[in-house]
Amino acid sequence: MRIFKFGGASVKDAEGVKNVANVLLHEGTEDVLVVISAMGKMTNAFEKVVDAFFYKKEGLKESLNYVEDYHINIINNLFDKEGEIYIKVNYLLGELSGFMARNTSRDYNYVYDQIVGFGELLSTNIVSAYLSKIGVLNKWIDVRNCIKTDGNYRDAKVKWDETKKAIKNVIQAKELNITQGFLGGFGDKTTTLGREGSDYTAGIFAYCLDAESVTIWKDVEGVLNADPRVFTKTELLKEISYTEAVEMAFYGASVIHPKTIQPLEQKKIPLYVRSFKDITKLGTCVGRGKGIQPETPCFIVKKNQILISISAKDFSFMVEDNISAVFKKLHDYKLKVNLIQNSAISFSVCVEDKYNRYDDFYNDLKKAFIIKTYKNTTLYTIRHFDDEAISFIKKRGEVVIRQINTETAQLVVK
Repeated sequence: MRIFKFGGASVKDAEGVKNVANVLLHEGTEDVLVVISAMGKMTNAFEKVVDAFFYKKEGLKESLNYVEDYHINIINNLFDKEGEIYIKVNYLLGELSGFMARNTSRDYNYVYDQIVGFGELLSTNIVSAYLSKIGVLNKWIDVRNCIKTDGNYRDAKVKWDETKKAIKNVIQAKELNITQGFLGGFGDKTTTLGREGSDYTAGIFAYCLDAESVTIWKDVEGVLNADPRVFTKTELLKEISYTEAVEMAFYGASVIHPKTIQPLEQKKIPLYVRSFKDITKLGTCVGRGKGIQPETPCFIVKKNQILISISAKDFSFMVEDNISAVFKKLHDYKLKVNLIQNSAISFSVCVEDKYNRYDDFYNDLKKAFIIKTYKNTTLYTIRHFDDEAISFIKKRGEVVIRQINTETAQLVVK
């Protein structure tokens, strides 16, 4: 079985849905499982619904209307204005309203997962219905019946034994299967695997089904050596080893989700990154091999970072005992560490505050430590750097921390 994953950009409108159908017809639909994200920027739109609902802000009705109008506009351009897809979309929107009417939980992460997950449920129903309309037989699968997780909402962990058993019971070989990315199931509750988790979904299915390959369809030619939205000159990487892909994902490369590679590497399943805009191009292959081809510096950018410098109030060394205390707090407050630098009397970390917990972290640690904070910094990571690449980044602002090892240079710029 081959696994295809289409992100939100590929199904952002009616023409995108039609193009996904064309890609599938070109590549073949037999023995294929398709993982699809929410349409366009719908995850962001649903997050606005979550915030308005949970924090009782103004604008809930407007946010819900936007979500409804967005999807209705797409199906109006794909279908006659009647039929099962309209009933299904209205049913799902009714389920969403029903959840909000009966919810009593004050756990934001739980509420987030129950609401945001409707983005994928809507997109996959629409794509499945359109494929059926044009004569492409397919089976719509509720991924929550396949990927079983724990109850760590917004960053759920996969229960692999349960998941493998469920997937093999649900997925039918030789068919075209359509399912959701990003989501999992914890009992009868929806969980999510973390933002951009649809790539990981594809990797989970590939591992459990011993897939022939995984293809991630993007709006770029393949994996580039830099983000074209940030850098004007980029180069296509034709081949990347599993190890290099993990390194790039660890440092924050956005083309491949950090969790995606591990299950593929275990079974040596190749991963292709190709363009849904030009299906004649081969893109990038991630698989066995050494490093990258061609060999060139690769730039990874992480914006909106917080650089924290921590030192002891008694001017003592920053060693194992107090560093371990700091790391425990970083873990407790869910601050993701992207760079570490240690000296005799100070300890610096560059973190991202995904859950808006930094102020709590700061207030907790300031009792025992002196803390300096630099917000809104940018972390540049250069894999396979050279002097020219480092000089290029230095021109982008004031470098406040630089760290270099054999293969990687990291610079924090403000």
